[in-house]
Amino acid sequence: MRDTHLFFNTGIGRQKPNSIRNKEQSCPFCEREKLTDILATDGSIILLKNKFPVLEHTYQTVLIETDDCHSELSVYPEEHLIKLIRFGLTHWLEMIGAEKYKSVIFFKNHGPLSGGTIAHPHMQIIGLEDIDYGEKVRASDFEGIPIHEENGTIFSISTAPRVGFYEFNVKLGDIQDITAFAKYIQKAAHYILNHFPFPCTSYNLFFYEFKGSIYAKVVPRSVTTPLFIGYFIPQVPNNIEWMKNDVRERYFG
Repeated sequence: MRDTHLFFNTGIGRQKPNSIRNKEQSCPFCEREKLTDILATDGSIILLKNKFPVLEHTYQTVLIETDDCHSELSVYPEEHLIKLIRFGLTHWLEMIGAEKYKSVIFFKNHGPLSGGTIAHPHMQIIGLEDIDYGEKVRASDFEGIPIHEENGTIFSISTAPRVGFYEFNVKLGDIQDITAFAKYIQKAAHYILNHFPFPCTSYNLFFYEFKGSIYAKVVPRSVTTPLFIGYFIPQVPNNIEWMKNDVRERYFG
């Protein structure tokens, strides 16, 4: 099972702080003088080893995005946004290039339904010793109706979502020019939190390396459909053409 399932250490899990559920709990990422095992920094951005490595047979790191506990990726100034995405991509690709792990995942949780426990903006880069996430990725996961394109970087809404219902895809055109890539990710997050047709407070951001290209997928989170939980059947909404037009008019009109 080690090549198909991650084992979660419940003993460590019980010790993890949860500032999403408990608003009175102090934020461990704000107490910067107490942070340990720091791997790299760039201004207010910090990469460090995860103090609570709940996933067995992995190497877990946390990327603290900013020193502002109440900020969020969807509202970062452009300079900080681009610096953050470049920093994350660099260290993710370095971990992949080290060839110490079967695969390396890079993702972000935001909001109470995202699966995260710490409200302070952060991402995670995790080396998986036994699992190749790429075995469960298909080209169709990134197919979609184009919303906008700039310098070879494509922003789209998925026509074959991995889970359903709505997923935004961004395909990076040039690793040397990530400006459009970062901006498209931010616009997707902003749209989900501010203009989504249903109230939405949570999303996930996932990065993929697939067949020589780099993709990001931004997924609004709500209660997961039972058809996916029970049968792995994703659902596609009948209004993605409308949503494509809505995003285009709001951000590129």
